[in-house]
Amino acid sequence: MIPPKPTPRPEKVTLRQYVKLFRKDLLSAQPAKLYRAWMAEFRTPFFRSYMINQPSLIKTVLKERPDDFPKSQRVSEGLKPLLGESVFLTNGETWKRQRRIIDPAFEGGRLRDTFPAMWAASQAAVARLETHVGQVIEIEEETSHAAADVIFRTLFSIPIEHEVAGKVFDEFRTYQRSAPIVNLGAFLPLPRWFPRFFRKDTKRTAASIRGLITQLTEERMAAIEAGTAPDDLATKIMTTVDPVDGKTFDTNEMVDQVAIFFLAGHETSASALAWALYLCALFSDWQEKIAEEATDLTEEFGSVSKMRICRDVFREALRLYPPVPMMVRETTCPEHFRDRDIAEGSQVVISPWHLHRQERLWDNPDGFDPTRWQTDNGKQCMREAYVPFSAGSRVCTGAGFAMVEGVLMLSMILKHFQITPEGDVPVPIAHLTVRSRDGIKLRIKRRN
Repeated sequence: MIPPKPTPRPEKVTLRQYVKLFRKDLLSAQPAKLYRAWMAEFRTPFFRSYMINQPSLIKTVLKERPDDFPKSQRVSEGLKPLLGESVFLTNGETWKRQRRIIDPAFEGGRLRDTFPAMWAASQAAVARLETHVGQVIEIEEETSHAAADVIFRTLFSIPIEHEVAGKVFDEFRTYQRSAPIVNLGAFLPLPRWFPRFFRKDTKRTAASIRGLITQLTEERMAAIEAGTAPDDLATKIMTTVDPVDGKTFDTNEMVDQVAIFFLAGHETSASALAWALYLCALFSDWQEKIAEEATDLTEEFGSVSKMRICRDVFREALRLYPPVPMMVRETTCPEHFRDRDIAEGSQVVISPWHLHRQERLWDNPDGFDPTRWQTDNGKQCMREAYVPFSAGSRVCTGAGFAMVEGVLMLSMILKHFQITPEGDVPVPIAHLTVRSRDGIKLRIKRRN
């Protein structure tokens, strides 16, 4: 049995056809050859784009010379209304300053401090699922709720039931449906003053979300000044002084960062957990292995590290369905890759979706096999061709956080429930993250 993947487009299409396909779904807009090619070129009248699948080239771009390949501003066009100048979009010294302030909050010791909040969110997720026992539910809605709860509890020490937290969650669901990553500026070299023609609901929901986040941020700043702020991620980040300029984030800067924490920590985690649960429902033997292992899961932080089977399953879900399917960099000087001259200003695309299924690298690339991580092939590919959180200096600062959260949530849910797939096979599509086109239907049964 092979887990679902989208049908690729025909080999040759016009630019107009490609843009139309791209707006519907990033994944099916790509040709099948990308699952085997080391490098592929895409030409438009305005720019050249090169997708690279060769590990040595990816190493060059992400690890060896990251400053020479900054994030492409074309991709950021569609995300600006919500994310502003967040660490996800910036480059150069601005990005380095942001990481100097943010990274300490996610260092190893801090994960232990945030674990009680994650545990509470996991228990709340189990309680919500308990009300659906015997029913068929759309699991992506449930994982979105659970992941958002984790973010609010760890960042601001409030559950999602909090009035402001609930409003942010509701508005974000509207925002993600508008697919804001696809914007005219992603295809045309537009000057800064030229309007980007965002959809009205995109601009409205982005403004609403940022207004609500501003309220939470200002309240926290007041609590910090009063000495009453809880010791959570928001307080840690807002009180960290940049060792270079001696300053902390101001309110606007913090709002930008909270917006990306919510996008990265909620949307991506929800995607990963939903696909992991679907794979466990599809391959019930692995579901039972996780449930048995989870009998040893406790409120102690160290118990998560003992969930080795669950970790391998979650890792495999991230391989098959990486939440962020593509990363786009831009050349700052002429390059020469695989006997091709690449001009300055070209787009360099690294696609975890295609890299994780590269037929020249992985054994059984489209199959679900959590045991692969114990094989020589799996270990080598993990080093060279596994980038669900990116790699190098721009690796996701919350990668460790996400792995703890994902393994905890998956273990906790399967400890209490048996799940089986229902309805049509889900079709993966990508807008902001990899989701199912029509949702993922699972039947929930209480585990005896």
